[in-house]
Amino acid sequence: MNQKTWPATKSSSDGLRRFTAFPFIRKQTHLQNRPSENPFSDHSKKINTTTPPSSSNSCCSSSSSSNQYCYNQDFSQLPYDIILKIAARFSLSNVRASSLVCRSWCEALRPLRESMVFLRWGKRFKHGRGGVKRNLSKALDSFLKGAARGSTLAMVDAGLLYWELGKREEGISLYRKAAELGDPAGQCNLGISLLQVNPMDPKEAVKWLYKASVSGHVRAQYQLALTLHKGHGPKRNLQETAKWYLRAAEGGYVRAMYNTALCYSVGEGLMQSHELSRKWMKRAADRGHSKAQLENGLSLYSDGDRMQAVVYLELAARAGEAAAHPVKNVILQQMSTFSRDHAMLLVNSWRSLPSSH
Repeated sequence: MNQKTWPATKSSSDGLRRFTAFPFIRKQTHLQNRPSENPFSDHSKKINTTTPPSSSNSCCSSSSSSNQYCYNQDFSQLPYDIILKIAARFSLSNVRASSLVCRSWCEALRPLRESMVFLRWGKRFKHGRGGVKRNLSKALDSFLKGAARGSTLAMVDAGLLYWELGKREEGISLYRKAAELGDPAGQCNLGISLLQVNPMDPKEAVKWLYKASVSGHVRAQYQLALTLHKGHGPKRNLQETAKWYLRAAEGGYVRAMYNTALCYSVGEGLMQSHELSRKWMKRAADRGHSKAQLENGLSLYSDGDRMQAVVYLELAARAGEAAAHPVKNVILQQMSTFSRDHAMLLVNSWRSLPSSH
């Protein structure tokens, strides 16, 4: 894993709204006039409501004669295309549960239930699981069939496979479709992709990374912070950068934990605090970040805890941190044979804690 996550200093000196919820109680005008929450983009597009299907397609009927309130009082009469957009990023369990709402939803979500089957087979072919041999061609075909039926999960997997095969334009196209339907993974991948194409589009990338970040996608939160840290945002704002590093760290993203520790250490975007810096450095080290293991080992040695210092320095050295070797060897010379053997036993039995990446 490439863990060079902290931006290098300069050499000189240093569609449609995402349906998070559908307001069945309020007037439609409240939804349409709601301002966009994204500071990097214009207001989202308004929802173009269409005539709902007849009551014969539904298990319930609207008690209101006014078209203005028909969706608010009877969500079974939503047009099928709207239902599909609402459920586009649902998992299999959520699709199954939503299909039980009423007959109208059951019929509308039939394509998504089919897409879940193609998605499952696509993953089997991609990874060679479930009794099938690895076949990227069949995997891509399955993902595309699932994407054609409206699943954003399949769109993201197909886009990722296209990207891995070197077909970047096709991958970005599918990421964009998923992103416009509100899928946080699609928004995150689209944002990252726009930073890797030539020419890159940092403004558009930040917009999509922000959308995914406010939805709680921890990888997007880290990538947004890293992008802002490198100066690709509307303006360089260290407080905003550190905020998203911290948010991703709290969500369990290891690289964000390490960068959060550095922010606290030097007081960049956050109030300087060596105590909080060491706290986040240890959290990253305990989850396998080699640079954090090196830093944590040095801190422990300065505190006089040679046993734990050797453990973290040895872990860092085994992960490829060359700077850990000389310090570790100096400490080992100060320890007895029994202590050295015990330290190596602790290293060999060490297991990293779970993380979000």
